[in-house]
Amino acid sequence: MINEYQIKQEICEIGRRIYAKGFAAANDGNITVKINDNEVLCTPTMVSKGFLKPDDICKVDMRGNQLEGRKKRTSEILLHLELFKDDPTMMAVVHCHPPHATAFSIAGEDIPSCVLPEVEIFLGIVPTAVYENPGCQEFADTIRPFVGKANTVVLKNHGTISWGRTLEEAYFRTEILDAYCRMLYIAKGLGRVQRIDESHVKGLLELKEQLGYEGDPRKMQNADLCVNTEFGRGYNGGSNGGRSSVPTTQHVVTGTTAQPPQPAPAATTRPSAGGSAPANLEALIKTVTDEVMAVLK
Repeated sequence: MINEYQIKQEICEIGRRIYAKGFAAANDGNITVKINDNEVLCTPTMVSKGFLKPDDICKVDMRGNQLEGRKKRTSEILLHLELFKDDPTMMAVVHCHPPHATAFSIAGEDIPSCVLPEVEIFLGIVPTAVYENPGCQEFADTIRPFVGKANTVVLKNHGTISWGRTLEEAYFRTEILDAYCRMLYIAKGLGRVQRIDESHVKGLLELKEQLGYEGDPRKMQNADLCVNTEFGRGYNGGSNGGRSSVPTTQHVVTGTTAQPPQPAPAATTRPSAGGSAPANLEALIKTVTDEVMAVLK
């Protein structure tokens, strides 16, 4: 028999984690757990997820009608119910606004794949839904194309939603995604993003199946393995959309660490007797400095 009070405590705990991680400012975000085919526990509206109490948790039916709770249920309940209706095997949903993942949708960047093994196994492809104003049925419908094909979706200019067989699994998917997006942001700032080669990605998809996770659509439909391969190839501050006008080499990560090409050693020149560098050395230093500053812009 389901212990509803224990589930309410679990919802409060996940709410605290979301708040502590900075995934939900003020009263952002909502959490749901399906307790049977007709009833769902959900967080209330206008309440910080970091300070939830079990008595705050509401109960609704599969149409969104509130059955229990001293506070009003979340205004985005239809988004959660759409997932439960379209995939009856899913038992919990977490929606929040993790900053790094949400920033990708604001910037118009799809979440790249073929970079981190954990993401390939636990998330797979993370699509971005089209934008709709929150709270309406049209908003809920934006995730329907991805049910059964993904377990985490970025909501355009809004946040993320992840679902799973348990509440902790749904939450972990959100946490993995935002940590991944932060790594991508840092790696791009350092220079470029290296990919795992496709043969290793195929091996990760095999491992994913062996671990009992749902099948990856990329394998079942023989689709492209890697998404947004242009991300992190090398950027400057030029007028061509931010992409470098200088061709760059994409270093693919295989079984060993990829090594970028090394520049030829510069000839050493002794300073003149007056202590000042020759004109050609000064010109070389200026050229290198200009190149570095262009990348950092």
